[in-house]
Parts: sequence; C-alpha cells; structure tokens
Amino acid sequence: MVDCCSAPGLLPFEQAMEKMLSAIKPINETETISLALGLNRVLARNISSPLNVPPHHNSAMDGYAFKLASLQTTDKLTLIGRSMAGAPFQGECKIGECIRIMTGAKLPSCCDTVEMQENCQANDTKITFLEAREFNDNIRFTGEDIAINQAVFSQGKKLSAIDIGVLASLGVPTVEVYRKITVAVLATGDELKSPGETLNDGDIYESNSHALIAMLTKLNVTVINFGIIADDEQAIRAAFEQADQQADVVISSGGVSVGDADYTKLILEQLGEIGFWKIAMKPGKPFAFGKLPNSYFFGLPGNPVSALVTAHQLAVPALLKLQHAQAKKLPLLKVKTATQLNKRAGRMDFQRAVLSTNQQGEMMVTSTGSQGSGILTSMSTANCYIVLPASQGNVPANEIVNVQLFDDVIQ
Repeated sequence: MVDCCSAPGLLPFEQAMEKMLSAIKPINETETISLALGLNRVLARNISSPLNVPPHHNSAMDGYAFKLASLQTTDKLTLIGRSMAGAPFQGECKIGECIRIMTGAKLPSCCDTVEMQENCQANDTKITFLEAREFNDNIRFTGEDIAINQAVFSQGKKLSAIDIGVLASLGVPTVEVYRKITVAVLATGDELKSPGETLNDGDIYESNSHALIAMLTKLNVTVINFGIIADDEQAIRAAFEQADQQADVVISSGGVSVGDADYTKLILEQLGEIGFWKIAMKPGKPFAFGKLPNSYFFGLPGNPVSALVTAHQLAVPALLKLQHAQAKKLPLLKVKTATQLNKRAGRMDFQRAVLSTNQQGEMMVTSTGSQGSGILTSMSTANCYIVLPASQGNVPANEIVNVQLFDDVIQ
C-alpha cells in the first residue's frame, strides 16, 4: 500500500537535495583571525607546512642515546653527558660512550640509536645494556609527522580541535577563514508559547527554534532569534522582510502546510521564489526551500520531529555549502534490525533508532518505538536513523537495513 501522504508531485529526497545544493552559492568574504578563535571555522586558503615536524631527530623514550656500533664488542658504555628537551647535548659521543636522553630531547648527531632506561643498569658512569638493539630504535625522525612544504589542510576544511593543535605545532599564529554566515530563526503559530510562559487552553510550548538554534551553534554561525510570530499575514511578512535584510539564511518552522492560517508559502511566493515545496520523505513532507531577495529560505514543518529531521538532513548540508565547508557524507551501515519496522511505500523514511551491540557481539538496531512526527523523545533517545528507501514497505525483524549514525550536529 502506498503512503496516503505520498501524492503525485512530491519531489524525491535525492532530487530535492541535488536541486537545493546546486542553487546554493557559497559566500566569498574572508577574514584573518587568531588561531585561538579558529575552532569550527572554515579555511579560505590552503595551508602548507613552513617547517618539519618534528624539526629534528628526537628520542621517543627516556633512556640512553649512543652509536649502535658501540655494542658490537661490549654491553657497557660510559655516560658522558645529557640531552634534555630544550637543552640538547653539545659535545661528541664516541664509540663506547652514551648520552642520557629524555623523551622529546634532540638526538645528538653523533648518535643513531636509543635504548629505554628500563632495559639498562646504571652504576655511576657505567651503563650496562641488557638487550640487543637495532639501528635507529626509539627515534622520531625529522619531518616524520609533517615535512616542510607538505600540504596540510585545504581550502574548505572546517577546523577541529585537533586541527588547531596541528597548526599550533607548525607555529601558525593566524588563519584566513570565510566569514561566519548569519541565520535568522523564527517560529510561526498562535498556539506557541515560550518556556516560562503560562499555557492557555490549546497552547503548547515552542521547541523547534530552541533545538534548531542549538544545532546551529554546532555549525558556528551567527544566529538572530526572531522568536515566535503570530499566524498573521502582515506579521509574518514583516518578520521575513526584516530577517532577509539581516541574514544570509532565514529558517522558519510551521506555516508551510496547507491550512487556512499557513501563510509562509504564500508570502515566500510574493517576496521571492520557491525552489521546491513538499518532499517525498518522512517525517518532513511539507519542507520548503526558496530564495528571498537577499537570503536563502528554509521552511521547516511545524511538528518537532519533522522540523529537526529536515533541518538535519537538508538544511545543514546547504548551510555547510554556503560556508564553503567540505560536507562529510555520513556512511550507511548495513545492520540487522531487532524490531519490526512499519512503513508504507511512497516516501523515504528516516526512522529513529538505537544502534547497539548484542551479547554475541553483533551490531543490532532497535526502533525507539512510535515514530509519530510529534514524538520528540524518539529523537532524544535515538543515536541513529534507520533509512528506508521510498519503495520499501514493512520490514520484519532480523532483516538488514541501512543505518546512519547521528553526527555531532544533532547530538
């Protein structure tokens, strides 16, 4: 049986993604910032290494450095000096001699091997080596991690905490990045109240913008929160016009369905243009993408699960492209489902689930239960989507399904 919401004319999910991304033109403005402010910013130019990392041969152990040839005739060497991190040995280590060396300390040019201290016995200046060693043991070599002039990061790289560390190891004090994009967020609905307000009969607390702004924080964008806008055509129009003047992107939730009070689509058609409206996906059929005079527009459904899934699956990739960021394609895992999955053919389905390991060590995926678009706990208790193609019907337990783990944007 075909899904009753899968009317002719719904745009397949893959086509919607392709159409949307092809319409997004990345920003070009850049700025130079301190490396300390670089987390989650997107590089505007390639970075090559100005030096070798490490800059010199150094010891991987606390121990003793020496010429391997010294142990060909004896297992006892004479200690003649020390090489410490930041205070290298300056003399010459001859055959039959050794140098006390600390982890990370520069290897004297006259030495070619290091032995860890646990395999040595020290008696004043006489060091006995208890095990046979091989040439270049326990040495970190110049440029072993990064060679001078080596390409390190490319334009479009979003900097992680580890990336910041790598750049610091290169002595890079500043980075050129694309400017932050600005996203205006608003929710429409007469029934919506902010947390802390008193609910009247028929009211509900608005949650979409709170979850969405938290997700946007992970993308390191500047957010303008327009709050809750009443279901009034003039109020919504004024909010859209103001948001369009202030932001690169306008994201609304609610008002893109077909109800009498759903003005979003109407106003979008009047102020700008609609790229598409209604997608063959579940949850999230009434999703709209379009262009206002100065900004891109994403109209999310009002139901909270639908809003979050469409934001995650559609809006986030578009925002990454707008930032020039290299989007990470989340892999699909082939996993056996522990529970039966109910589905009607017609729309691609993103069912919420928990991926875990059973007692036999097998990965299994278990539905979070009811998949209603208003059940927000189905998202909070999940750690993945079960992605079912549009043609798929019901899935019995123990069948193999495609699983997409949640990324750090949504968790």
